[in-house]
Amino acid sequence: MFSKACEYAIRATLRIAELTAADERATVKGVAASIGAPEAFTAKVLQQLVRDGHLGSMKGPGGGFVLTEARAKRLKLADIVKSIDGDAVYTRCALGLLRCSDKRACPIHDQFKEVRDRLRGLFEGTSIFDVSMGLGLEVGAFLLKG
Repeated sequence: MFSKACEYAIRATLRIAELTAADERATVKGVAASIGAPEAFTAKVLQQLVRDGHLGSMKGPGGGFVLTEARAKRLKLADIVKSIDGDAVYTRCALGLLRCSDKRACPIHDQFKEVRDRLRGLFEGTSIFDVSMGLGLEVGAFLLKG
């Protein structure tokens, strides 16, 4: 449903929140390794999140990425999805049809529209802090694909 870039962005954001909370530096290399993503791809995703104001960054030898608890409480999953994938996940046809709409609906349009609306509500109502708390103290253990 979400692009690989979006999945990496969510996992990277959780990892950065975890590292920030532990007062540790979150580097591209370290984050990429911990989420099982290519370093260059992770850098691109993180740059987009910084540009959109979701993450803080510091340059130089002691630099890295930060996500404070206060910002993590405000940052919603929907914000990350919008930064990386746009809002197409909430608007496009489940079957990939280009002309599917409320006026010209595909056979599953109405049912899928309900799913999309619930997904949007869930992501708009769930913060990175909520997710990290739900994962418990060992957030990093859940980031790599098993």
